[in-house]
Amino acid sequence: ANILKVRDDHLPASFAESEPGKFRFQEGTEVSWLSGEEFGIKELRSRIEPWLTSLFQSEHLSFLAGSGLTHAVHYLAADKPAAGMTAVTLSCHAAEINKAAEETAKAAGRSKGNFEDQLRSANELLRGLEILGDAKATTLRDDLKTILTQFSASILACEAGIATSDDSKRELAFNTLVTFLMSFASRTGTRDRLSIFTTNYDRLIEAGAELAGLHLLDRFVGSLMPIFRSSRLDLDMHYNPPGIRGEPRYLEGVARFTKLHGSVDWVHAGNDIRRIGLPFGAAKVDAYLGTPGLKDVDANRLMIYPNSAKDRETSDYPYVELFRDLAAAVCRPNSTLVTYGYSFGDEHINRVIRDMLTIPSTHLVVMSYNDPLGRIMKSYQEFGRPSQISLLIGPALSDIRTLTENFLPKAAI
Repeated sequence: ANILKVRDDHLPASFAESEPGKFRFQEGTEVSWLSGEEFGIKELRSRIEPWLTSLFQSEHLSFLAGSGLTHAVHYLAADKPAAGMTAVTLSCHAAEINKAAEETAKAAGRSKGNFEDQLRSANELLRGLEILGDAKATTLRDDLKTILTQFSASILACEAGIATSDDSKRELAFNTLVTFLMSFASRTGTRDRLSIFTTNYDRLIEAGAELAGLHLLDRFVGSLMPIFRSSRLDLDMHYNPPGIRGEPRYLEGVARFTKLHGSVDWVHAGNDIRRIGLPFGAAKVDAYLGTPGLKDVDANRLMIYPNSAKDRETSDYPYVELFRDLAAAVCRPNSTLVTYGYSFGDEHINRVIRDMLTIPSTHLVVMSYNDPLGRIMKSYQEFGRPSQISLLIGPALSDIRTLTENFLPKAAI
């Protein structure tokens, strides 16, 4: 089923496809904007597109991409979804780690633990074993290195699946991604910059931005091996119009970018977090770690959340800085947050969204191809602010091609 709630709708309305290109609301559903029983994309567009256009020109606009974006683009390019974060096999204290992972997943409202839950639990156990001086700490550390190597390879395989697909399908996938991103980035010059956030470890958004000519501003400084800086100093890009002095204007096509869970090309080297030159869709990451300046760096040093370099006192670095950016961007008046492919399975992100909605002038737009575990609708009920939430759930609304061709504002700065 598809679920729609926009504008002045009091309740989410469910509808399904009755025949190709035609839809019908579920029995008992009444909407004020439709007189007949059947309707099509044209009626949906007249209802949704003007509403999104107005929201996208809010004073502050943020976009949160979940794994659904990667799956959508990968499916366009390769006719199959990208690899997910399935559970892995451990040789040391596997039962205890899996039990803790399952408990963590249930507390977050998920049916079973995934790779991140296992990694988080294993890191906590590793720290305990190191404190106790237990010999099994070495075994567990080797396990984690192997697992992270395999996981980074699966992320790169996902990128390679897009990059090496059939030419026509790859072009369609990237053109759709570029149009999708530019719908958000096309902001008038008087508005604040678009802020892009993602929980994904791959570089799909970076690749799309590069093709679109979209400049991404993040916390990394440098060219050869950029270094993560806590003092971002709110950097921006401006230009001076001809004949005007002292009045710089915003450069078009610029957005702020934050990867909340780290990235496959971030490594902990010495006292710093650096971004290495890892090509999009490379075969494996190991070949790019044995370079000068990355002494003793292996897969255990990849900054993949929650593998946050546990040998450091500041174990939450740099993630605490990244989540601070999220809260600062969305928790302010006249702010709109749009999510795509995010299943509301991360409680630390949900908490920020919940706090954002306590500000009456904020708005949340949820776009998702489906809601198989019901977490989106559960979060919608728990937030308790239906007038501040719009929903576009289902293939008829949030298939990435349908969305970009019919419902998203056209990229015209």
